Amino acid sequence: MRVGEAMTVRAETIGPDEALEAAARRMRDTGIGALPVCESDRLVGMITDRDIVVRGVAAGLAPGAAKVRDAMTAQVVYCFEDDELGRGAELMEQHAVRRVMVLDRQKRLVGLLSVDDLAMVSRMLAAEVIEHSREPTLPVEHGGAPAH
Repeated sequence: MRVGEAMTVRAETIGPDEALEAAARRMRDTGIGALPVCESDRLVGMITDRDIVVRGVAAGLAPGAAKVRDAMTAQVVYCFEDDELGRGAELMEQHAVRRVMVLDRQKRLVGLLSVDDLAMVSRMLAAEVIEHSREPTLPVEHGGAPAH
């Protein structure tokens, strides 16, 4: 099975120049904990609820004035929509993350693959990812570089 068959299509996104407060509200309103950060149709980062708290609020940034780019993670773990599903799971394990961005071959964001998406297809694959979860590190090779 390919990643594109299991992923969540049309992930909610936010721009890098939007306020941190707007990102927090969008997460609250949609019930999610992470937003891909896109400029035009290019993925430039990821912001999580934890980023907002740790890199934003705890660092003294005013959520209404600070921008998403001030707290986002520029290094994003990604795979391609035509990759095998196992590749997406492997990247989650390798980088200790619970979601990877899914790009087309022109490196445009087309979706998001989460542990929940994996569980819908293979509980065993999802369990392996969860079992290997730990604090994330900054990814640097294919599948973990800035997507732009």
